[in-house]
Amino acid sequence: MILIIDDDSAIRSSLSFMLKRAGYETQAVATPREAIEIVRSVAPQLILMDMNFTLSTTGEEGLTLLKQVKVFQPNVPVVLMTAWGSIQLAVQGMQAGAFDFVTKPWNNAALMQRIETALELSVVTPPKEEDGFDRSHIIGKSQSLMDVLNTVKRIAKTNASVLITGESGTGKELIAEAVHRNSGRAKKPFVKVNLGGISQTLFESEMFGHKKGAFTDATADRVGRFEMANKGTIFLDEIGELDISCQVKLLRVLQEQTFEALGDSKPRQVDIRVVCATNADLRQMVLDRTFREDLFYRINLITVHLPALRERREDIPLLAQHFAQQQCQNNGLPQVKLAADALDYLSRLPYPGNIRELKNLIDRTVLINAKDTLTADDFKAQYQSPIEQNKALSNLHGLTLDEIEKQTILQSLEKYNNNLSQVAQALGISRAALYRRLEKYGITIN
Repeated sequence: MILIIDDDSAIRSSLSFMLKRAGYETQAVATPREAIEIVRSVAPQLILMDMNFTLSTTGEEGLTLLKQVKVFQPNVPVVLMTAWGSIQLAVQGMQAGAFDFVTKPWNNAALMQRIETALELSVVTPPKEEDGFDRSHIIGKSQSLMDVLNTVKRIAKTNASVLITGESGTGKELIAEAVHRNSGRAKKPFVKVNLGGISQTLFESEMFGHKKGAFTDATADRVGRFEMANKGTIFLDEIGELDISCQVKLLRVLQEQTFEALGDSKPRQVDIRVVCATNADLRQMVLDRTFREDLFYRINLITVHLPALRERREDIPLLAQHFAQQQCQNNGLPQVKLAADALDYLSRLPYPGNIRELKNLIDRTVLINAKDTLTADDFKAQYQSPIEQNKALSNLHGLTLDEIEKQTILQSLEKYNNNLSQVAQALGISRAALYRRLEKYGITIN
């Protein structure tokens, strides 16, 4: 049974009609008192709850009712209903334990998708391993990695938005792909978007598309990333880099599941699953007012945190052997073995660049050494420690500030094999800031 709580009889009737057509049993009440009488004795599958029940618009009644419901039925998902102008109120509700929120007037298809997601995630998943789970290219057997994969198994079949967090180089994109491959959308598009590489001026055109003539350089129609991802999954990488003005535009699409291409006033419906990733502390960014709180709660219905490589050292030998085998296959080389002392040495390195750094070290060593067995000395010859790197960067006497900055960037690009995410992290700047400096100094990446 789905419980509807709203003092507007028209809303109660329309929601009841929509849900009954979808095959759900419903019960609708107008007041918090009636609602509490029900949840004291019955556990609904889900609750749809308005935030205001009198002429007041503060939402205090809704927040109070939410807290009371959570006392009696802590495991029942609650979806809040509020006007667009009261998004901040809905965020407070999320903090108080609500599962999700929708804005009035809502899109019926989008609302049903949220209801189905809430119901799917509220079902306890059996502890046994699910057959057929596709973990392609995800190497390792450490408990911390298994915990991540168990979470992915549970949520992949739903439409829940997922936020993947973790340091740069930990494999967030692989987890996003695993979510998609194990979902009902697996045969539909998986569209990757690096938000750190999209400027504010190009955001709307890139994400929503444009019509020919929409602006000076729009010589033809362009399909945006959201339309490309229709019926599938859109992966928004480095979402912490998104400009605050663009965050508002993104929030509206995620909330309404509609968008307008530049130069076209006709709204377009889109059915997508959203997976985001970041190495930034979004909670701190919310406190610093550099990331919208309402967007934060919209994208992190489920959070998956990836451990750093130093936190799963037992996986390093498996990863090292996999990367060595892969590099030999890709370049038509005879397969090489990694000696025991090599695996021991590799397992003890600090890896500030995580799996990407390990892969770069393996690839470089395999390509440079024409040997059938690689030892610890082979890897030591190719490894440059953070201390050695700092010494190399300090040898810049007599240069101007701009020259020092340029040389630092060039050396970091060489160190991290042009991996811009890793370079930006090493330099302590955002990818967007790195792009600006590359343009400033005329540095091109091959």
